[in-house]
Amino acid sequence: MEEKKTPEIVTETIQLYKDYSKKRDAWAIQAKEDKEFRLGRQWTKEQAEVLEARGQAPIVINRIHPAVESAKAMLTSKRPSFRCAPREDSDNKVAQVMSNLLSYMYDISEGESVIKQAIDDYYVMGIGYINVYQDPMMDMGKGEVCMHDIDPLDVYVDPNSRSKFFDDAENIIVSRLFSRDQAKKLYPKYKKEIDDASSEQDFNAPETGRDNIGEVFFPEDVGLLHEQSEYVRGYERYYKLEVPKMRVYEKFSGKEMLLEEEEFKQYMQRPAWIINGKVITSEKQATELTIQLQQKREEQVYQAKAAIGQKMEQEGFGPDAEVPEPDIPEVRVEKVDFQYLIMKKQIDMVKIMITRIKQCIIMGETLLYSRILPIEDYPIVPLCNLHTRTPYPTSDVRMVKGLQEYINKTRSLIIAHATTSTNTKILVPEGSVDMKEFEEKWAQPGVAIPYDPTDGPPVAVQPSPLPNELYSNEQSAKTDIDHQLGLYELMQGSAGAAPETYKATIALDEFGQRRIKSKLADIEAALCRVGEVAVPLMQQLYNSQKIIRIVQPNNSINEYVINQKLVDDKTGEIQVINDITVGKYDISVVSGGTLPTNRYAELEFYMDAYAKGLIDKQEVLKKTEVFDMEGVLKRTSTIGQLQSQLKSAQQQIKKLEGDLQTRDREAVNLRKRVEVEKFKTELDKISNKSQSAGTLFEKRLDDNLATVKRQISDAAKGTGSPSSSKEATKKKKGKK
Repeated sequence: MEEKKTPEIVTETIQLYKDYSKKRDAWAIQAKEDKEFRLGRQWTKEQAEVLEARGQAPIVINRIHPAVESAKAMLTSKRPSFRCAPREDSDNKVAQVMSNLLSYMYDISEGESVIKQAIDDYYVMGIGYINVYQDPMMDMGKGEVCMHDIDPLDVYVDPNSRSKFFDDAENIIVSRLFSRDQAKKLYPKYKKEIDDASSEQDFNAPETGRDNIGEVFFPEDVGLLHEQSEYVRGYERYYKLEVPKMRVYEKFSGKEMLLEEEEFKQYMQRPAWIINGKVITSEKQATELTIQLQQKREEQVYQAKAAIGQKMEQEGFGPDAEVPEPDIPEVRVEKVDFQYLIMKKQIDMVKIMITRIKQCIIMGETLLYSRILPIEDYPIVPLCNLHTRTPYPTSDVRMVKGLQEYINKTRSLIIAHATTSTNTKILVPEGSVDMKEFEEKWAQPGVAIPYDPTDGPPVAVQPSPLPNELYSNEQSAKTDIDHQLGLYELMQGSAGAAPETYKATIALDEFGQRRIKSKLADIEAALCRVGEVAVPLMQQLYNSQKIIRIVQPNNSINEYVINQKLVDDKTGEIQVINDITVGKYDISVVSGGTLPTNRYAELEFYMDAYAKGLIDKQEVLKKTEVFDMEGVLKRTSTIGQLQSQLKSAQQQIKKLEGDLQTRDREAVNLRKRVEVEKFKTELDKISNKSQSAGTLFEKRLDDNLATVKRQISDAAKGTGSPSSSKEATKKKKGKK
């Protein structure tokens, strides 16, 4: 599509809005009615009048609302987890940063409420919308990439689109009424243009004929608080166009870039230096290399002259002979630009055409601005429920509106029957009683009412009971609504539907989630598209250093710095850390990550894995609802250290106790050895004494023997009488 001039594009946009609106009228009426049923507007004015004529009340027993809320709660039980995978030469670390940036966008956009509303529209109206956009006013005017939900009745899509994400749509238009004050706050730079814009008061809201019994309000019900002149219709138009770009490949660096025309013009003017045939893009590096090469050449020249001079001296040349200059080439330095490098085939360049989205903002009949977005997919991301290969999908609520009407009619009949049953009808023969007196006294106990017996007494008529099938059918209708929306008794916490065993309950619960998982696939695909649109918008907007803070599932906060500029001490070049402005990434959402899980079963599994050493404590704590996970980890680490120290101390005490017992045994043995040695010493003393005594005894015995021998010898020689020898012996004994 070619670029349109301002008057043409405004006229064309308004005409497209009118054409698309007519094409979707039938769907819009059904979608509006679906939303009314979900919120309790379930009787038409004609139906309510008929019931009142019968004496019945238009009762609403809303079974759609709790079913939708249950399904929505299941699909949004946890926050989605975005994953970025690098493509081509993109950095893995930067890919992780991009994943965190998507979580950051989710936080600042109140993503939980946005997704809940989009899923609500998905179930009720057949389609929900999430808009990804750049808000230039956030973060003190620095801007943020955000997302918000859009009312499906405000979106007008090319009727010829067949794609689930409307990729083949020629146009997508978002249109609604604004008060002029609202429009000025939304676009503060265009206050004068908004004042000059034409006014309007038509909300273009579909009429369903449903009676507002429950006092449910829609935008058209509460709007138009001011005069007609205070309202203006706004249009956001998006369409695709082909934009030329330059793909360049630097042979000297190996870098490949995709540049817009303006960026390419600036690129060609960048300076470069060719030093001895080598391309240098840094002035500091070029200067350092030039000095280095010149010093090297001077050294080579000096060495060469010395060698030539020595040779000349050998050949007989005098010391005054002039040494010729050696043939060493000069350092060649040439300053050029990148355009010169392109001409010299140092840079390959190819012109290509890429798809981009153009955005036009119109108020009334005034074009505020238009711009080309750095994305190739529409930023209006649909969540299509039952896709019919048209921009008008069918909702689950539309499938159960008949069941809901049956429940309302049945309950109204039951209540009317109960009311009439308490007020008994009486058949009275005409003229037999005074009807005024009869009506006043009939309900009074113990009152006598006269009547004419000739015509017979009054007869009470009992109403016929309602069939039991009426009650059972109503319950069946409630169950059918839940099943149609993918909900089963066990999934809603019904104890009666649970099997006897724990594992069977878990298995049945998982089986019941299969239907809801098919819905989740639609939502996850839409969230992937949200990420794919958001990343290039971030790369365009976040081009300077920025600190982002992300709230983790355990409510802890992590900080990341993107586009951090640091100067390389060696080259003097500025290096960018976590540069998100370059690279391409594939976006995915963790499948099933938003569905509820059985916390106890999951925790049991993780505890078992931790006991087997497969995971650490942090992974276990992630599956709990511990608020201060970092604090718990720190405390558990401290406790673990103290327990380890205590265990070590206990082991030391045990060792010391063992050493003490050993020493006690050694002391006892030592005492025993001392006593033995003492006994041996005493024994030696006794032995020595015994030996001394024995020696003395032996000596005395020898002396005695010697005396006896002498006496015997003397006696034998006759030197004395026996008697005299006996007396001598007695004397010796007496001396002893």
